[in-house]
Amino acid sequence: MAIVETSIVPLGTGDTSISHYVAACHRILQAENRVNYELTAMGTIIEGDLDIILDVIRRMHEVPFESGALRVSTTIKIDDRRDRRASMAGKTQAVTDKLKK
Repeated sequence: MAIVETSIVPLGTGDTSISHYVAACHRILQAENRVNYELTAMGTIIEGDLDIILDVIRRMHEVPFESGALRVSTTIKIDDRRDRRASMAGKTQAVTDKLKK
């Protein structure tokens, strides 16, 4: 299972607010039952099969164009661990446990 952080930023919209673009991108995630995801203040974290995640991000990348953006910048950070199963919750819990020591 991969954990991927992505941020999709529309450019050339004439407006500094992008929350409606983010909401439109998240509709893709809401319709996708093969991944888990978490919206954060600076992006979205998605966990699941890497091929599925990359397909989902590709579809999300198109959303701002469909809504009138002239340019879209998408960043993707991939954590693909193959020695054991990882999750968003597990990664967070590992740090929380260490903070308690």
